[in-house]
Amino acid sequence: MNPRRAYRVNCTWHTIRCIIFANNSTPMQCAYNRIRRCQILSLKLTKCFTRSVRGKKGEKHSDPDDPPRRRANKQKGHGTYQNDRPPIIGTVGRESGQVRLRVAKHTDSKTLKKHMARFTLPDAVTNTDEWNGYNQIERQHVTVNHGEHEWARDDDSDGIREVHINTAEGLWTGTRNFLRPFRGVHKEHLSGYVAMCEHSVNLKRITPQFIAALVRCK
Repeated sequence: MNPRRAYRVNCTWHTIRCIIFANNSTPMQCAYNRIRRCQILSLKLTKCFTRSVRGKKGEKHSDPDDPPRRRANKQKGHGTYQNDRPPIIGTVGRESGQVRLRVAKHTDSKTLKKHMARFTLPDAVTNTDEWNGYNQIERQHVTVNHGEHEWARDDDSDGIREVHINTAEGLWTGTRNFLRPFRGVHKEHLSGYVAMCEHSVNLKRITPQFIAALVRCK
């Protein structure tokens, strides 16, 4: 049967027979006969699936030079706020487990340097990939070259590959999973969603202090 077509099934006689079986205290045989013996007596094509279900349209864009963003923005390279791919800068502490996520305009050296100076300790060791924007970070800095398929490295020969960014990569997976149910977030409101994702990682659970901070109660 074509899955895109629906047919009307006439099984009135078997419905009556099922009632008789039910009165005879044989409900299992009743259900079996209804499913097994109910035949398609008349096949008539309906129009149940001839129209596609569509949602309502969003806000109209009055400026023709600013078209609406299309789904699956697959532009290559690092995203920016202007090309509708706003970058999210994140740091995560291996010992503390604390996370700091911020939506930025660009991922240049000035922006990354400011973020690291604000949210990391001066004696912290920074682990990053080979992106050139990390070169101006004023911290002890080690990198892994993902372009050369290097994911972790052991620098001190203790048998533990301590140079990696797998902790941050796991953070990005969690961030994407947090945002995915919303099916797209406007870039002007993205920072609020990212802030809630950060709180969900740092707090682990909702506390009265967190609720008081949200509503600014004393």
